[in-house]
Amino acid sequence: MVNHIIISLSLVALSFGLLAFAFEPSPLQDFCVADSTSSARVNGLVCKHPASVVADDFSFSGLHVPGNTSNPNGSRVTLVTVTQLPGLNILGISMVRVDYAPWGINPPHTHPRATEILTVIEGSLQVGFVTSNPDNNLITRTIKKGDVFVFPMGLVHFQRNVGTGNAVAIAALSSQNPGVITIANTVFGSNPSVSGDILAKAFQVDKSVVDQLQTKF
Repeated sequence: MVNHIIISLSLVALSFGLLAFAFEPSPLQDFCVADSTSSARVNGLVCKHPASVVADDFSFSGLHVPGNTSNPNGSRVTLVTVTQLPGLNILGISMVRVDYAPWGINPPHTHPRATEILTVIEGSLQVGFVTSNPDNNLITRTIKKGDVFVFPMGLVHFQRNVGTGNAVAIAALSSQNPGVITIANTVFGSNPSVSGDILAKAFQVDKSVVDQLQTKF
């Protein structure tokens, strides 16, 4: 009996050891600047050789420039992820600037790999997120210059400019590559298209409504 317990405990310890070996959540070196020229497939991006790393790998310029909001949503997101700033690779953080025309929206979307914390730089925003099934509670409020709001990882969230002038926000995200899934684009603009019959039943509308929406995305 004692031997069986010892063997079981050993197997558990071995399992945890293998898990730790398979996934290391913390960087094991000072940095790993992304090498965009490599074709290797890894969970992240391949590191440049440290000898070829330069200050530009850790610097980005442009968040002072207003984004062009002349689009149907009336908003523009300027990204600073690992794609724009190679030095972010393995560091688990990124940021964005969001510009909003009067009554412009950053439409309902999710970040599958990141929590987001947003602060208003100019203007006033209505912000909110919806909790997961089955409750689907809407958590929302209006925030002003200097206010901060958090959107939990993976939850559908949005922002809307509720002022008469332009608004600007800066957000930080807990991933070098947070990803974004814009709900309307994903559902109605997939390639190839999701069957109209499926979407009509899911949204409880006539298929002609779905057909019309799919032409917009």
